Amino acid sequence: MAAIAEIPGPKGLPLLGSALDLRRDSLDTLLRARREFGDVVRISAGPPGLRSVMHCVFSAEGAQQVLATQTANFRKDNRLYEEIRLSIGNGLLTSQDADYLRQRRLIQPLFTKRQVDGYAAAVTLEAGGMVERWRTAGDTVVDVNREMDRFALRTVARILFGADVEAAADVVHDHFPVINAYVLRRGLSPVNPPRSWPLPANRRGEEATRAVYAVCDRIIAERRAAGTTAAADDLLSLLSRASSEEDGSLDAAELRDQLLVFLIAGHETTGTSMTFALHLLSLHPEVQARAQEEADLLPDGRTPSAADLDRLPYLTRVLKEAMRLYPAAPLIGRRSVEAAEVDGHLIPAGADVLVPPWVIHRHPDLWEDPERFDPERFTPEREAARQRYAWFPFGGSPRACIGQHFAMLESVLALAVLLRAYDVEAVDREIPLMAGVTLQATGTARVRLRARAQAR
Repeated sequence: MAAIAEIPGPKGLPLLGSALDLRRDSLDTLLRARREFGDVVRISAGPPGLRSVMHCVFSAEGAQQVLATQTANFRKDNRLYEEIRLSIGNGLLTSQDADYLRQRRLIQPLFTKRQVDGYAAAVTLEAGGMVERWRTAGDTVVDVNREMDRFALRTVARILFGADVEAAADVVHDHFPVINAYVLRRGLSPVNPPRSWPLPANRRGEEATRAVYAVCDRIIAERRAAGTTAAADDLLSLLSRASSEEDGSLDAAELRDQLLVFLIAGHETTGTSMTFALHLLSLHPEVQARAQEEADLLPDGRTPSAADLDRLPYLTRVLKEAMRLYPAAPLIGRRSVEAAEVDGHLIPAGADVLVPPWVIHRHPDLWEDPERFDPERFTPEREAARQRYAWFPFGGSPRACIGQHFAMLESVLALAVLLRAYDVEAVDREIPLMAGVTLQATGTARVRLRARAQAR
């Protein structure tokens, strides 16, 4: 058996370690750490006595060990997940052990391919509404970061709540950025004051959380007062009816926690993926033209449906490549229970472990010329030949995102609607980024819209 290697890493500054590098640009700091030190790297940050240590895993093999084969030993027990849990509840994103297994069993039947395909009409309705709004307003330049976030939020709210889409979307749009910033700041800080202290940041975070809780609680209460019929098919109604002899059903608080996960995680990730798909298409007109040609060939010029997903293989490859270069969840964190060997290195018990898709999706041993945008990386033959955890924008089994089929369906169909109506040309050729709970564009992502003469 090969000897277990010592974990290398940057020394950083004597007093702060790598804290300043991580604060300035955490994504680039991690890329440099892999280049300089290899596939398992130890990074420390913060002053002595308050220093945090991250064990970063940059290989596909290591990612598979942490997220799949040794998943019982690498849990969502780190500080960031605890802060998320305190702000948006104990839903599928943050729950563990028996809670997670029970929730997953109750909710999984609502995310079968057949069930998810039924949401396609809501996707194309919102996408078509966005195109019409642009036309009516005479917009020629739009910020696709803002537009795709709004589209994804309205779509998931429509699927969750049906007729109550407006109230839910507006409240989450106004308050989630506050929650996101609050959670991130506390999750990454070595020391936090109690949430109960009447500090300005605590008050803002509590008010934002209270607002999104209130709108979900109100809609749930109104539905229960009115009585849910077997014919209602929005996701809230389906969740309300979900039950089994073994697991019972979801109470009002559990329902709210699941709704918040779907509202917040579901719209942020999809909006990010669509933003960067459109950004990359706007920079590569030859790829855009090929995707448009494929979308134009959909039968009869009708609105795309779930059945058309298989007719859009190239656009699907475009989206997957955008998700490789700009994974919506760029960093995945875990904490080890016991000491474990990962990719030939010993991870100690109680260690914070970081598995970053941002770095692994750019690993030169896995991807030739990794910074180049090339949808042909995702032909069926090349996907089959690739290591399983070379590309994992939806996380890893058994905690992989339950909504990944919906995310692909929503993004591909919406992109087809947009590309049939418009050519997009880049105005902002570079988009500044930061790694928050999700990947964040910190500036605009503007494109110029040109209505297509053959738009159908």
